[in-house]
Amino acid sequence: MFLTCVETVTKELVSWMRGHESSVFSISVHASGKYAITTSSDTAQLWDLDTFQRKRKLNIRQSVGIQKVFFLPLSNTILSCFKDNSIFAWECDTLFCKYQLPAPPESSSILYRVFAVTRDGRILAAGGKSNHLHLWCLEAAQLFRIIQMPTKVRAIRHLEFLPDSFDAGSNQVLGVLSQDGIMRFVNIQTCKLLFEIGSLDEGISSSIISPHGRYIASIMENGSLNIYSVQALTQEINKPPPPLVKVIEDLPKSKLSSSDLKVKITSGRVQRPATSRESKMQTRILKQDLTGNFENKENELSDGLNKKRLQILLKGYGEYPTKYRMFIWRSLLQLPENHTAFSSLIDKGTHVAFLNLQKKYPIKSRKLLRVLQRTLSALAHWSAIFSDTPYLPLLAFPFVKLFQNNQLICFEVVATLIINWCQHWFEYFPNPPINILSMIENILAFHDKELLQHFIDHDITSQLYAWPLLETVFSEVLTREEWLKLFDNVFSNHPSFLLMTVVAYNVCSRAPLLNCKLKDDFEYFFHHRNNLDINVVVREVYHLMETTPTDIHPDSMLDAFVALTKGQYPVFNQYPKFIVDYQTQERERIRNDELDYLRERQTVEDMQAEVDQQRAEDEAWHQKQELLRKAEETRREILLQEEEKMIQQRQRLAAVKRELKLKEIHLQDSARRRFLKTQQDQREMELRRLDDEIGRKVHMRDQEIAATARDLEMRQLELESQKRLYEKNLTRNQEAVAKEVREDVDAYRRKMDLEEHMFHKLIETDQNQSQKTQKVIEENLAKAEQACLNADWQIHTLHKQKCDDLQRNECYQEVAKLLQENRRKEIEVLNAMMVEEAKKRKEAEEKEFYLRSEKKASALSDASRKWFLQQEISDALEHAENPYNKVSLNRRTMEWDAMEQNLMEKVRNLRKRLTAQARNRCQTPGLLAT
Repeated sequence: MFLTCVETVTKELVSWMRGHESSVFSISVHASGKYAITTSSDTAQLWDLDTFQRKRKLNIRQSVGIQKVFFLPLSNTILSCFKDNSIFAWECDTLFCKYQLPAPPESSSILYRVFAVTRDGRILAAGGKSNHLHLWCLEAAQLFRIIQMPTKVRAIRHLEFLPDSFDAGSNQVLGVLSQDGIMRFVNIQTCKLLFEIGSLDEGISSSIISPHGRYIASIMENGSLNIYSVQALTQEINKPPPPLVKVIEDLPKSKLSSSDLKVKITSGRVQRPATSRESKMQTRILKQDLTGNFENKENELSDGLNKKRLQILLKGYGEYPTKYRMFIWRSLLQLPENHTAFSSLIDKGTHVAFLNLQKKYPIKSRKLLRVLQRTLSALAHWSAIFSDTPYLPLLAFPFVKLFQNNQLICFEVVATLIINWCQHWFEYFPNPPINILSMIENILAFHDKELLQHFIDHDITSQLYAWPLLETVFSEVLTREEWLKLFDNVFSNHPSFLLMTVVAYNVCSRAPLLNCKLKDDFEYFFHHRNNLDINVVVREVYHLMETTPTDIHPDSMLDAFVALTKGQYPVFNQYPKFIVDYQTQERERIRNDELDYLRERQTVEDMQAEVDQQRAEDEAWHQKQELLRKAEETRREILLQEEEKMIQQRQRLAAVKRELKLKEIHLQDSARRRFLKTQQDQREMELRRLDDEIGRKVHMRDQEIAATARDLEMRQLELESQKRLYEKNLTRNQEAVAKEVREDVDAYRRKMDLEEHMFHKLIETDQNQSQKTQKVIEENLAKAEQACLNADWQIHTLHKQKCDDLQRNECYQEVAKLLQENRRKEIEVLNAMMVEEAKKRKEAEEKEFYLRSEKKASALSDASRKWFLQQEISDALEHAENPYNKVSLNRRTMEWDAMEQNLMEKVRNLRKRLTAQARNRCQTPGLLAT
């Protein structure tokens, strides 16, 4: 578990405090605001609110739980209450156990659950699961009263004392919230039930009373929030104090027992003793004694302290005890603690005059600066002159540092100081208080003329040796402990004591002051700490207060101490209002002029900033352009160098291309010559073979004709008879053969058209690629030239093939002529072939099978030639894209070699096929004639 500290004005998170393992149900803050106690079920921790660090931790046994731990009001005592009814009082600084409350009597023993303490910290009320209330006197550490609540009350859930304006902190009315949801308010002295709030139908869950005791806020069990006015509920509260004269009765002789402490609460009137003549006589005597003591009434303070006794204690010890100093100061200054009035001043916010306080007074602690700013702003809102007082921060700073955890006390201490110890300071505003400084100068002239003459000789006025001490209230020349000792005496005496302190400080420092000759030395002396015993100064002040004549004594010129009024702060107008108003108007005018000037200066600065920015942008742009120009020149040089390198590379590539082209031309020429020679040799060999074959076939035919001529005559008659039948069959067969031949011719023509289309496509692709390559740079021209050479070579190859086809056609025509001549002769021998018709039919079927295989071979040859043309087209495109690809050139060379081999193989196959066909025709003249 952890605690968070938040600034209430700015809503900012100030600090985190970690250390509790279980939930925290109680927080108590010291009266000075310096310490805080947080309580959980297993531990209680003491925190330093200046540093937000844990100072001490209370550890207990698990068997004994903590009920509540809290500070007693206006004291340095911590009260710890445990679940076993043990109550201890501890010293806050040393954590020394001061006392332990004894156990309550067995007849009224209850387990304490709730507690309440009066404002003066003298009475502790405790209650629990019972209708009994125990009242403890903390000064005597004993139980002095037991109050029995009505029988309807079975358990007490909450206790809280009702503050009163006239009881000086000894609260008499106690609010008791019981289990039935009704809160009853009881007078603990008369044990009278004054009033009650809540009902059985509308019970109270929790309740709290305002600091002045005027209102009661209650959260009801149904969730609503009710606010009650105490004055409307009862008239017993906030009554003026009773008369000072009271009847004194003799004490009973019997001792009080525990049963005598128990008092029942009644709702009737309080019984008063009857007055007698003796009592009247005693009353008159008391009145006489009281009129004799009216002189001491001024010395009686609100918190029960006596000013004369405090002065005697101060003179004996030289200072007040540290742990009671703040309490004594608040009693001496009779601070009203006007929370509402102070809150209204704080709610007005930071005054315009102190918005930039940190620039003039750079304080390291943000908290201290914030408290100083709020205090000065509250003073400025209280009175307009304080917004124009230049020394106000110096005057208030030591008190702000001392009371930084309680801003209300800080404000009221400074306001009380200004009203009483700063009398007549503002009559010559904005100049220093000349009248006050004249008083100091007169006193110094009376007690130490030599020192005053020394000041006059060196032109040192009271504004130098007195005013710096007053405007800083000695905070610059004294340490913290010395300053506290001094103001223990200042607050305990007449307001003239502060002026006497200035004279005493100069008188006690006369030796070093008489040695000073320069004005800077005097200024340094009165603005820095010096080796001076504060106790000697204080004794000298008391001596001056007693020995100063009445005519120059400031006591006769300054008013006596006047405390701040309760409820609202008094009006402070002891200053020349017209000067302050004029200065306010002038300051407002100057502020407006300054705002106009600042706006104009801001405009000029903005324009100057824009001009500077434009100039900087122009310079940056020029620098960038210069850098770009230099970079462009550099890159241009690099580009020229690269172009030179590229030209050299192109020259080298052109040389390599020329070499490659020459090599390719040589290769093409050698391949062409080799191919032409091979083709010529093959044709010559084929022609010789054809001649030999023809001669052999002619010789064989002559032999066959001679052999068959003898049989023709014998079968001529048979042939004549079958002539018509055969003519009919031959006509039908001839038509079928003619149709088949026409189909073959059409297929051949389509094949030739396809080859020509592919050839034209190749030419068009090459031409298109040539047109594309003409648009690129010079290196693509070589590609186009190479593509043209390839196309020329392909066209030349195709031309050669066409010539071969023409020659083959001429050969076929010659053979056809021979066949026609032979057909005429073979008609005569048809009759001879009829015998071998069956045999020839079988051979015809075999020939038909051979023809189908030849067609397949021809189809394969056509597919190969088609693939070759497509491959040439793709190679031409690839070569056009990358003419320097050596791999492509090698591959193309290898393909040319393979193509040459394929062509030679095809020629050989063609030669074999023609030879076989000629042989077959020679063997079957009748079939050829058909």
